[in-house]
Amino acid sequence: MGATDWCTEPADLDVVRVRGTKNPDLRKIIGLGPDLVLANKEENRRKDVESLRAAGVPVWVTLIEGVEDALHSLRRMFSQALQWPVPEWLVECEAQWRDQAPIAALRVAIAVWRDSWIVVGRSTFTGDVAARLGLSNVFADSAERYPHVSLEELVATQPDVILLPDEPYPFSARDGPEVFPNHRCIHVAGRAITWYGPSLVAAGAAVEAALR
Repeated sequence: MGATDWCTEPADLDVVRVRGTKNPDLRKIIGLGPDLVLANKEENRRKDVESLRAAGVPVWVTLIEGVEDALHSLRRMFSQALQWPVPEWLVECEAQWRDQAPIAALRVAIAVWRDSWIVVGRSTFTGDVAARLGLSNVFADSAERYPHVSLEELVATQPDVILLPDEPYPFSARDGPEVFPNHRCIHVAGRAITWYGPSLVAAGAAVEAALR
């Protein structure tokens, strides 16, 4: 299985759907009788975690603020929580990001939502991915991890590049770049800079290709 295969969800994936991170169907989750539920402090609500635990469902909660956090947490999850062998893709990710060379020296703004605009700030996984690739986040010194900014504030930072990932907001060639006619906007796969998991194998190459 190649790196690109690890980065996509199988088209024929047949699993029970339990809604999203902010509105999980707790009754359905409990009914499935899982050995373990994986949650993230940033994405999942505390009350949902507490409800699952009160129902006797073990929940593993992660707090990820950088690439090293993500890789360490994934290794612990597989080896300790699940007691599974560490997968090949994780070993590859660890080696790749240990030796990852910068791909460009650019000042970037990374938008994750629009109207109102939300950008990547301090202590985030996405910001760390960018930094390791040589990209300097213009909002890295923000007091917030995901600051809400006005369009004027964003433009005033004068970034070399505005990165527009296709998630969580679905930026596209027609949705986002038109707001910044005087700036270079780059559309990049959200999985390359906002996800930690198998997609990290090809993340650096994906961002480098997008910047060409």
